Amino acid sequence: MLLAIAQQSRGIEPLLDTVFSFLRRKTDFFTGASAKQIDETVLRLVHKHSDLSERTQSEKKAKRDDDERRTQKAKKAAADKEKKRELAAKKKRLAEKAAAEPEETPVVEVTQDGSFDMDAAEDVDKVPEEEEEVSKEGGAAEEEEEEDKTPPPPGNGMILDTYAWTQQLPDLQVTVPVPEGTKSKQLTVEITNTRIKVGMKGQTAAVEGKLWKRVIVDDCFWTLEDNKEVVITLQKENRMEWWKAVVEGAPEINTQKVQPENSKLSDLDGETRQTVEKMMYDQRQKAMGLPTADEQKKNNVLENFMKQHPEMDFSKAKIC
Repeated sequence: MLLAIAQQSRGIEPLLDTVFSFLRRKTDFFTGASAKQIDETVLRLVHKHSDLSERTQSEKKAKRDDDERRTQKAKKAAADKEKKRELAAKKKRLAEKAAAEPEETPVVEVTQDGSFDMDAAEDVDKVPEEEEEVSKEGGAAEEEEEEDKTPPPPGNGMILDTYAWTQQLPDLQVTVPVPEGTKSKQLTVEITNTRIKVGMKGQTAAVEGKLWKRVIVDDCFWTLEDNKEVVITLQKENRMEWWKAVVEGAPEINTQKVQPENSKLSDLDGETRQTVEKMMYDQRQKAMGLPTADEQKKNNVLENFMKQHPEMDFSKAKIC
């Protein structure tokens, strides 16, 4: 409806005129408050949406800059790979040349007065500069390539024993598995600008401590999904910074490896999402004193074996 009104108004000023006309005719907006209160209300809303617009533009710019950095990194990686290939070819040529030429033992001549030619002696111990350069450059290229093999953190976060977390630049999501059938009144969820505590009442908290960075409490919220997991969304105060962990002292991720895409848990690739869901399922099973997925699998294999061999007596068998 608003879109239709905007299209019919053919401009911002006519659209605003239509909105204020509605407020004047159908509400007490102009009659129920003073002119000062009306001005303050309108200006407050204008400033609010102006700030939101600036945030959106900043996020878009940050994404463009990040895409540009990734492009440059890919170009550099391709150039380094080509350089490494050339160095390898250079090494091979030097090795083939050395193999083709007979090795000569350097001779240090004695001068007429019986002393050694020290300049010649120094040349004996010198390593050809070209070979030394190839060795150094090759080692640096191999070291850089080895560092690049580190996989990026799943969802730009981490899977821990009692919770999992993912993040995007402006916000962060924490997922805490709880026993199936849990009610909201059974939970303890406390969030301040600098601290967080989430868990079952009367039990050790699943996540508790000083937050990695400050958050905007009024924009943070949590939900109990399917009565089996608590999902907490934290709005970062600094919306242009990646977090290394949810709370201080927890295992940290390498923020140099984060990827802006696929940051939400629901957007993870199938294999990673399956791992996260399995972890949450196992945590719920443990909380209820039930076997985990792996334990259930082992029990099923054992039951099938027992059914296939009824002649065997398992009454005294020790099952681990």
